[in-house]
Amino acid sequence: MAQIDLPRPLDDYFAFAELTANRQGRRFTITFPYFEGDRLDRLQWWWQVSAAQERVGGEVGMAALRRDATERFRQHIERWLDSSRKRLFDGTPFPRLAVALESAPPVAVEPEEGVETTWYLDRASNA
Repeated sequence: MAQIDLPRPLDDYFAFAELTANRQGRRFTITFPYFEGDRLDRLQWWWQVSAAQERVGGEVGMAALRRDATERFRQHIERWLDSSRKRLFDGTPFPRLAVALESAPPVAVEPEEGVETTWYLDRASNA
């Protein structure tokens, strides 16, 4: 699971903008600013709505497309944090990105005498 320790939901840090429309339709971006050390950086998610999609869906359809894009961007950030082993914290005014805290190594426990113990191998942890 992604390590996110922010005072507000992740989506509250997103900035939304509409870019100049082109022949393919309306274009949008979602920006997520964050600090990595003293440097301000950002992630962006771009999405587009064709004229036909806009005509069929109307305002309700546009709102649904925006919700879908926001959800996909949030999931992308969570996967990025997991794969890079980083975490987000603080969030005042922008989240801070840092290396995730390492968990403590497992402690070996000797089974009690007379108690049968079964061990299972977790293949995912040995990949």
